[in-house]
Amino acid sequence: MTLTLAADPQRIKRHIMETPRETFQDHPIYSLSEITMSLHRVVERTYPQPYYIKAEILKLNYYPHSGHCYPELVEKEGNSIKAEMRAVIWSANYQRINQRFLDITGNPLKENISILCLASIEFSPKHGLALHIQDVEPNYTLGEMMKNRKAVIERLQKEGVFMQNKNLKMPVLPKRIAVISVETSKGFSDFISTLNNNRYGYCFQTELFTSILQGDKAIVGITTRLDEIEKRQQDFDCVVIVRGGGGDVGLSCYDDYRMAHRVATFPLPVLTGIGHSTNLSVTDMVAHIYNITPTDVAFQLIGAFQKFDEKVNQLSQDLALKSKGVLMQHQARLINFQDALTRTAKYRLERSAAEVTNIADNLGNMAAHLMQRQQDVLSTLEDKVKLLHPDHILKRGFSITRLNGKAVVDASTMKSGDELVTQVYQGEVKSVVK
Repeated sequence: MTLTLAADPQRIKRHIMETPRETFQDHPIYSLSEITMSLHRVVERTYPQPYYIKAEILKLNYYPHSGHCYPELVEKEGNSIKAEMRAVIWSANYQRINQRFLDITGNPLKENISILCLASIEFSPKHGLALHIQDVEPNYTLGEMMKNRKAVIERLQKEGVFMQNKNLKMPVLPKRIAVISVETSKGFSDFISTLNNNRYGYCFQTELFTSILQGDKAIVGITTRLDEIEKRQQDFDCVVIVRGGGGDVGLSCYDDYRMAHRVATFPLPVLTGIGHSTNLSVTDMVAHIYNITPTDVAFQLIGAFQKFDEKVNQLSQDLALKSKGVLMQHQARLINFQDALTRTAKYRLERSAAEVTNIADNLGNMAAHLMQRQQDVLSTLEDKVKLLHPDHILKRGFSITRLNGKAVVDASTMKSGDELVTQVYQGEVKSVVK
């Protein structure tokens, strides 16, 4: 209180002399308006011109119906707030500042960014102390963003995950695709249309996981969708993040450490087509494959099928040529074998014919010799048979005695009274057994 009174002693003194002042224990009593007006004059005299002030926007507090913006500015030391002050950007200034900020940084004024603003320091008896921002230097914020971006890259490299997703092996035919996008997004429409209407007739299976694609909310949205996909990673070959329309506005989220780290460490290959036409985001850098547009991502996937198709066709052609060469070699071998077989067969036939003729001659000679031998044997047998004829035996003095027409060879078979007939060489003699 003493400092406030001392700040404008003449004014206080005149006011005291002109107006009876209420006291308490012999001390004068001042109204709140008197104090706030005194502070207003002190601030007005002490800070007569605008100053360049660097701070971080903790909360933006933009009100579309009025167009006014009431940022809450802070200065941090680590994670602690070192200083805090309310600010005001009136509607006319906000529209100009925000548009220039968009044009240069690619992002609107938003929370959790560092700014360099030109502001006057004002104290209002009704609203208190505030910075009235007249301008914001976007190049300063852009520089801070680049510093943060560099820090994110270095952190990912230090952690050893910067190349982790790039080093994953993409399936030869990436057919099952998890897509993070917005169903009404032109980028998503272009991606699906290009994929499904490819002139080669390749078939793809896609499943959409919807998420906000720009601004700070995209960080939570996309990382949450990646968590969901990871739980079903066996259902997919790769992940595609695509957006379209809106230019480069609100894409600083893709330089965020949380987003980039999630993509870098994701267990499936991640393909991006988020529309950075100028600067490559950190998320693009760590993704398995980066493309500017969703259509380019679709062509990338189609190209994988086409490459495989071409490889198969080339292998087919190589196999056909090789088969033709092998067939020609076998045909030549067959012709040579046929010629050799013909020559061998002719030789063997001639040789066999000679052998057959020789055998025939030998068989003829052998047959004649055998016939002669058999005739000699037969002649000998014939002589023997003639010698054994009964006439020859009887002629030598032998006789044959018969009983009842049968030759008697055992005397015991005869009985008294049997009539016997004995044949001699010339004639028969009859006799009776006694």
